[in-house]
Amino acid sequence: MTKWLALVGAAFLATPASAETLREAIATAYATNPQLAAARARQDALAESPEQARALGRPTVSADAGAGYDRLGYGRAGSASVSVALPIWTGGRVRSAIRAANGDVAAGAEAVRDTEAAILEGVVGAYADLLYNQQAVEVARVGIERLDDQVAEARARFGLGQATRTDVAQLEAQRATVVANLADAEGALAIAGAAYRAVVGQDAGILSAEIAPPAVLPIDREEARNAAQAGNPTLLQQRRVVDASTARIDQARAERAPSLDFAGAYGRGGRIAEDVVRGYEAAASAGVAFRLPLLTGGLVPSRIRQAEATNRAERFQADAALREAIRSADTAWASFAAAQTRLQATIDGFAAADLALKGVRAEYGFGLRSTIDILVTDQSYRGAQLAVAAARADVLVAQAALLRATGRLSPRAYGKID
Repeated sequence: MTKWLALVGAAFLATPASAETLREAIATAYATNPQLAAARARQDALAESPEQARALGRPTVSADAGAGYDRLGYGRAGSASVSVALPIWTGGRVRSAIRAANGDVAAGAEAVRDTEAAILEGVVGAYADLLYNQQAVEVARVGIERLDDQVAEARARFGLGQATRTDVAQLEAQRATVVANLADAEGALAIAGAAYRAVVGQDAGILSAEIAPPAVLPIDREEARNAAQAGNPTLLQQRRVVDASTARIDQARAERAPSLDFAGAYGRGGRIAEDVVRGYEAAASAGVAFRLPLLTGGLVPSRIRQAEATNRAERFQADAALREAIRSADTAWASFAAAQTRLQATIDGFAAADLALKGVRAEYGFGLRSTIDILVTDQSYRGAQLAVAAARADVLVAQAALLRATGRLSPRAYGKID
């Protein structure tokens, strides 16, 4: 296949040394895509949940102060106090809240991975589409140039009596058709460029068609399935959601457990009379508070049943997510295998079309072929070029879909990102 890929590459314009590569497009999108930045920011906010849950088991200190005027009593007076509270035993409330928060954070991290993979898959798709359209425009332009030469040759042969006016008209009609194809290709190129700019964040130059297959691609369907079960971000996210919902069952049960807190306070007041501050005796208190819920009107049992039902639902969702991950892996592998086979077939077809075009041109020079033969063969050659370009784009898209289904689609899948 490598030999024929080189042949196909020679059929298009040589890629400039400064051509934009897929790895560069991925790096740009990864660093600047606003959707990915928003997902990361939401994850940063979610990451504060465990710290907030831990705070429920830590000591708190507060200060209060007040002042006022009482005309019938003491006149101007004020007070200040400091209070301290320290949870000693929370009945598992804090521990389960931390577990639930950690589960939420882990689920959020997998959601960010899935968002990242979706964006990168979009980048690969936009790159493949734009690359195909750039090549389609080039095929049409080269076809027009070749037909210009053929029209000039036919006119010269007509002048020498070796061709008919019909031969010239047939070539001119074919040229007009290719000009129309070029207009369509340029319109499609502009649309693909807009889609590329929206995903990557910048206008594209000439794209490089030299794209090495990702090294982390599965080698067969069985490996794809196993990788999906181990690394599919949607599946892993749902499993982390199950962990969080399990912790929330314990959190709901902890509401009926006793709790023990240490509490202390210190305060002092004073009044102002005849411009002299007269202070009251300072007051201090310290003690232990014990709380045991005896009757909650059915609220706690209801919350426990609710948490258990939610956990069952999340477990069913995890089973569904596993089936979907396997289905996605199977589908992606089938699409990838078909795309590879189609690419090989189109490369073989292009090689045959190239050989046929060269042979028909040589035979046409000796009068063994007609103008119709030239037109048909030339059209088949351009069709083979476009078929190879489309198949290569399909392979790129199928590779990205397979990597996403298996949880392996990341910026490093296409090379090291600086």
